[in-house]
Amino acid sequence: MKALTVVLCAFGTVVAGAVSSAAADSSTDVPPGYSMDVTGSPHDFDYFVGGWTTQQRRLKARGVGSNDWEEFPATLCMALYLDGIATVDELYMPKTGRAGLTLRTFDLQKHQWSIYWVNSATGKLDPIPVVGGFKGDRGEFYASDQENGRPIKVRYLWTRRDHDHARWEQAFSYDNRTWETNWIAEFVRADPATTCVGNRPKR
Repeated sequence: MKALTVVLCAFGTVVAGAVSSAAADSSTDVPPGYSMDVTGSPHDFDYFVGGWTTQQRRLKARGVGSNDWEEFPATLCMALYLDGIATVDELYMPKTGRAGLTLRTFDLQKHQWSIYWVNSATGKLDPIPVVGGFKGDRGEFYASDQENGRPIKVRYLWTRRDHDHARWEQAFSYDNRTWETNWIAEFVRADPATTCVGNRPKR
């Protein structure tokens, strides 16, 4: 995530960051729904404060037409900063022994969230965020990036199912026509007193 990312990131798989050309962003040849103009509210992620248990489902090989998935559990804890216009969550994946951190910042002029991901395996902040926001219970976030030197479009979809359930999906487009979903996370609200320590998942 580029973000779990939970987000999530929130929250999810690492997208190898590399600056894409301006021409790529201005191209009219883009996959369905792709837009860098999606806006939202500074309160879009207020509902995600606290602790969550999550089931992660990740495509083992991306961009090759594979349908081989791996599944593993994780826990996530999220907190608001700067009156809500910045959020930080940490995702801990005990089965893999790894963790990730999602930083979200809200641009008060553009009314857009930028979502960044840090993977514990590298300690590097992905330089290209996905940007966007929520309309109702659906959030859409997009970016132009590269994966191993291959140009891609990136999409995060967030769905607020209800107060205690949420879903995050990451998809890449390699051909500017279709999306390949490569990571899915289902979230269930948990008691932060037993799940989190200082806004971090318990180890």
